[in-house]
Amino acid sequence: MNLPFKINLNNKTVAITGAGGVLMSEFAKALACCGAKVALIDINEKSVLSVQKSIEQLGGEATAYVADCLDKKSLYSAKEQITKKYGKVNFLINGAGGNNPEGTTEDENLKELKEGVKNFFKLTDKGLRFVFDLNILTAFLSTQVFAEDMIEGGGNIINISSMNAYRPLTKIPAYSAAKAGISNFTQWLAVYFAPCNIRVNAIAPGFFVTNQNRTLLFDKEDNKTERSKKILSHTPMNRFGEVEDLLGTLLFLADDKASAFITGTVIPVDGGFSAYSGV
Repeated sequence: MNLPFKINLNNKTVAITGAGGVLMSEFAKALACCGAKVALIDINEKSVLSVQKSIEQLGGEATAYVADCLDKKSLYSAKEQITKKYGKVNFLINGAGGNNPEGTTEDENLKELKEGVKNFFKLTDKGLRFVFDLNILTAFLSTQVFAEDMIEGGGNIINISSMNAYRPLTKIPAYSAAKAGISNFTQWLAVYFAPCNIRVNAIAPGFFVTNQNRTLLFDKEDNKTERSKKILSHTPMNRFGEVEDLLGTLLFLADDKASAFITGTVIPVDGGFSAYSGV
């Protein structure tokens, strides 16, 4: 694997939730290549086993654990298995998250109420709760379960925020609000855990093409959609991010020497999107 630089993580046991996804699977590979023992946690068994196999082929050490990050008992069960194999987790990445159509409008703004168009008033409380739970509750529960073992020896927690925390995108109010909550929760945890030498930071990716958003960014002929064009017109570097663009920030935050005095930060990796006013 081509890393921007290597660090020594031989003393780290890292648990990654949402490890079967596009971004978190690459995070897992990068950390394993630096010597970390990686516990891959995901509800999708097929995806997470595939990531385990990929890491083993790279010469790294990783094990897949099927768990529901919305179920504390399920997380504790995974933790028990991880501890037996690798010892206590001292590094946690809360990568589980995502959006849902029930928390998404079809219109960008309200000019008039149109029949057959899902506007703000047609969103369901069920959809909103699902998106909040998928992003905030998963981070809350996973931190409760795994940070317990960091209290005495210290630890490192990285949350995954989003550009939506800085600039809420049209159509996705639930996801935008949830990711803003993740940024705030990161700061709260950083203050709370600081006396225990547990650092808590977040990475806020800009626009990366993933399995969840591909159909929003590209049509069936793989042409850029109008939404894609808007995003790129507001991204000074004029491109979507590649997963590799996140790895330098990940490794910097993972290294207890390089980022020893850094906690409570949310670092945007966005090609300048959050800096551009559009004018």
